[in-house]
Amino acid sequence: MEMQQFYYDNKIVKKFLYATILFGVVGMLVGLLLAIMFLFPNITDGISWLSFGRLRPLHTNAIIFAFVGNSMFAGIYYSLQRLLKARMFSNFLSNLHFWGWQLIIVAAAISLPLGYTTSKEYAELEWPIDIAIALIWVVFGINMIGTILKRRERHLYVAIWFYIATFVTVAVLHIFNSLELPVSALKSYSVYAGVQDALVQWWYGHNAVAFFLTTPFLGLMYYFIPKAANRPVYSYRLSIVHFWSLIFIYIWAGPHHLLYSALPNWAQNLGVVFSIMLIAPSWGGMINGLLTLRGAWDKVRVEPILKFFVVAVTGYGMATFEGPMLSLKNVNAIAHFTDWIIAHVHVGALAWNGFMAFGMIYYLIPKLTKGPLYSLKLANFHFWIGTLGIILYTLPMYVAGFTQASMWKQFNPDGTLTYGNFLETVKEIIPMYTIRAVGGTLYLIGMLVLVYNIIQTVRANSKVEDEAAQAPALQRISNGRMKGEKWHSWLERRPIQLTIFAVVAILIGGVIQIVPTIMIKSNIPTIASVKPYTPLELEGRDLYIREGCVGCHSQMVRPFRSEVERYGPQSKAGEFVYDHPFLWGSKRTGPDLLREGGKYNDNWHFNHFWDPQSISSGSIMPSYKWLFDNKPLDITNIEDKMKAMKTLGVPYTDAQIAYAKAAIKEQSMLIETNLYSDPDFVKSYEDSKKKAAAKGEQFVPMHQREVVALIAYIQRLGTDIKVKDNLKK
Repeated sequence: MEMQQFYYDNKIVKKFLYATILFGVVGMLVGLLLAIMFLFPNITDGISWLSFGRLRPLHTNAIIFAFVGNSMFAGIYYSLQRLLKARMFSNFLSNLHFWGWQLIIVAAAISLPLGYTTSKEYAELEWPIDIAIALIWVVFGINMIGTILKRRERHLYVAIWFYIATFVTVAVLHIFNSLELPVSALKSYSVYAGVQDALVQWWYGHNAVAFFLTTPFLGLMYYFIPKAANRPVYSYRLSIVHFWSLIFIYIWAGPHHLLYSALPNWAQNLGVVFSIMLIAPSWGGMINGLLTLRGAWDKVRVEPILKFFVVAVTGYGMATFEGPMLSLKNVNAIAHFTDWIIAHVHVGALAWNGFMAFGMIYYLIPKLTKGPLYSLKLANFHFWIGTLGIILYTLPMYVAGFTQASMWKQFNPDGTLTYGNFLETVKEIIPMYTIRAVGGTLYLIGMLVLVYNIIQTVRANSKVEDEAAQAPALQRISNGRMKGEKWHSWLERRPIQLTIFAVVAILIGGVIQIVPTIMIKSNIPTIASVKPYTPLELEGRDLYIREGCVGCHSQMVRPFRSEVERYGPQSKAGEFVYDHPFLWGSKRTGPDLLREGGKYNDNWHFNHFWDPQSISSGSIMPSYKWLFDNKPLDITNIEDKMKAMKTLGVPYTDAQIAYAKAAIKEQSMLIETNLYSDPDFVKSYEDSKKKAAAKGEQFVPMHQREVVALIAYIQRLGTDIKVKDNLKK
């Protein structure tokens, strides 16, 4: 049989690896800065683009899409070519994919600190970047499928099944969750509202973890662990069961992020059932990975690459045991909104994704540069300091989570909350945040050791060049099943059919959960007293989104005695029908704000935004001094915002839209009048007028500044629902 000669594209793998290392350092540095902010909340005082609320989504996006994403693409581009015995379909598409993805990352790194965000977890980027992501993802898919179609290997190996499922599912998730109505070049509103937006978001959010952080890395596990250990995969049959059960079940599990919320109970219960089932395929994959090392454990003692892979797969097993357990309602009632969830997430991110990426880097760079790794001792040091970093990060967060849950739910004999002041809990867990920062520092040191080791390896070895290979052309055979051929064996040589089956498997769960929630009105009972936001409150809500307040404050009171006593009546689905997007949050670094309106007067909020610690001793909330800057609130787009909301079903009238700017002035003037009741405000306000006059600057009245709009929004929260009189004088 005639052999065909071709060249594997190693240069594209090199580019993605270098981007992985660069953005890994950046993402981890931002994460460490955020950890330090829990200890020194005003370390970036007055710098809006370095505030916690704006940097948090930068950290998550940098780690998920820049560090993990680039490492995933590097591994896929390397393994896909060798598994198919073919060069990538198109050099142009490979390079377009690489540079397009890096430009998206740069756009995120610029836009998120500037406050351009949708606020939706792992989907914060605004609509022009969303379109770019979709286009570049399609480029990746075309390149991958084109390579599969011109392959010289008949059967698709298990790793490629996972790559295909990743491509089709992420495309579906991203497109449907990112449906939004643009207002301007960098502002949009989700087409879904309230409960429906929450369900779609966590269908996306959970499955972004599933199909961006899990399935592609399982594919990489099935390639790199056998290669590094020089052992075959433990069980081919187990890999089949693992793949199909995982992609079918995973897609149903999103509602476990919304237990005890205003989401209909049937949707919550579906999420719980499938989340519990998920442990079987997840552990099937872990067992298949670890048992692949049978007979090779002596290598694990001396090979740092295998050490990284073993801890990665073990971390995957721990996270995928814990995930289903957290989906049990009685466990979720304790863990949700606490730092337990932060620990859970970071077991997956630091151990599974991080260590898999490190193992691949240490495996690939010597292969690409045709020489040994500069220092095995440094790689071993990286492994041990990284492992210690994971332990010192996660264990304190578990303790913090248990502490929070215990203190939030504790009652005195007379029925009052033992720790009625939320800050009592915050002060109690500060030592845990300190240890967490130490753990993050150790993990980052390990990353910097990797950078040095790789730089020295690249310097000492050969330049990365394309790799010559040869294989016979694929001979055409019957499309039908041959005599004695098993069904799945047939499917493995029919990539189009395999892709179609994968699409059907992932669509079933999403359709059954989302379509009824959107189409059947009885799922979201309306409440007559709930009215749309006023123009000023709408602008204030957009500021709340811009500043990332949803990262620290929930707006969801669960039906627990402790929460009703602390915050007010439990949440109801009809409260959120005009919320585009929903802002329920997933973490309580600070208290829930759903019933915040009217609890404190305008002066309290004004002073709290200026200097939280002066109002609440021990608070770790940063100040928001830029909201007080001598510049007017930008209301130029208010009519367009209200028109967009009207298009989405919010019942604004044409008269209300036309009167919007006048309505803003009226409501903001009332707040300014309220502020004058504080003599300290009057004095500082008059002083600032004199200073502006002395400098020859135009003075912007307080009612025109951003802080007033944010106060208006906060004071509106929960006031459509009758709440007991809890105004604190």
